[in-house]
Amino acid sequence: METSTAIWLCAAAFGASALGGVLGMASGIFIVPILTLFFGVDIHVAIGASIVSVIACSCGSAAPFLKGRLTNIRLAMVLETATTLGALTGVFLIGVVPVGALYALFAVILVLSAWQMLARRQEAAGSAVQDGASLASLLRLHSSFPDRVLGCEVAYSVGRVPLGLALMYGAGLISALLGIGSGVLKIPAMDSALRLPIKVSSATSNFMIGVTAAASAGAYFIRGDIDISIASPVALGSTVGALAGARLLMWLPAEKLRVLFVVVLLLFAAQMAMSAAGLHFPETTG
Repeated sequence: METSTAIWLCAAAFGASALGGVLGMASGIFIVPILTLFFGVDIHVAIGASIVSVIACSCGSAAPFLKGRLTNIRLAMVLETATTLGALTGVFLIGVVPVGALYALFAVILVLSAWQMLARRQEAAGSAVQDGASLASLLRLHSSFPDRVLGCEVAYSVGRVPLGLALMYGAGLISALLGIGSGVLKIPAMDSALRLPIKVSSATSNFMIGVTAAASAGAYFIRGDIDISIASPVALGSTVGALAGARLLMWLPAEKLRVLFVVVLLLFAAQMAMSAAGLHFPETTG
């Protein structure tokens, strides 16, 4: 591979991972289309490289998010069980449910999620009121984080855990059926059902996508879909981009972050609607 191509791959991965790190979404959502459309990479090799980028993105942003106490690790582990179970269910249902109908349903879900996130713009970010008998209290999921923008400690309680688990199961199910990243659904689920502050949702989602990607990386490596010459510059750019995205998230006002994520949701809704009409795009992962 030419040096100039490697540099461009690194730069593309940097931008994708910086945006993915801020939004708490897998960078593979952006990496796969970039590699296939602009670099002419085979779709399977692109997905393999995106898996590496997702792991690098998650690991790169882990330290700043953990240091900033934004990641709720205990909650992430609870939710990941439901997402993984949903993904396994989706694998068995592939070919049973019409794909066109799924794309249309996914588009509707994304629009409703965007509307719900906008509806919460005027609400307080996270409530510190805790129900001692709730599942979240029993699992000790409530926490707090230092908000650098507000300059104070923000306490939040995790609400409606059963509903959150159900939505995470659905996110994993749809992810497996459509071959797309579930990160785009995890943030609205944590925001709407669990009532988490948007920054905590993004940081926790970043942690979760790394766990999911690590579980599938071995399979891609064994199949030979990970090309080191492509994955290496992508991983380098992803690591640096994730660090930049994590630091940006620390200082980005919650309102602007919420609006940015709503815009991304609507863009993906448009893409899913076009896919339902027969205009398909490259698969994404994470």
